[in-house]
Amino acid sequence: MQHEKLNYVEFAAYDLAATKSFFSAVFNWQFVDYGPDYTAFAEQGLDGGFYRADLACKSEQGGALLVFYSADINATLAKVAAHGGLINKALFDFPGGCRFHFTEPSGNEFAVWSENRTAKN
Repeated sequence: MQHEKLNYVEFAAYDLAATKSFFSAVFNWQFVDYGPDYTAFAEQGLDGGFYRADLACKSEQGGALLVFYSADINATLAKVAAHGGLINKALFDFPGGCRFHFTEPSGNEFAVWSENRTAKN
């Protein structure tokens, strides 16, 4: 841990089981449950957890957008879609690369980016 550096992030999730299943399948995350209403993940670039609540983090509502990196963005997009992620911004180019946005089963929005400019819509 580093002094005064980001260390942990928490998200609301109304369906903890579906959220855990999604992140395990797509990103190979492991979880530790702390009772029925909280689950934590570690060693994913930033440690964090999900707590049971009927809320979700979405960028259009002012929520923070956490962005994954992918060396093969098309493969990552396919895994997200195959495991119940909803693509809410299709793959698009931007200066420096390309990215897409998705929501996981509890409605939290994330993005994935790559420096690969072979975005296919």
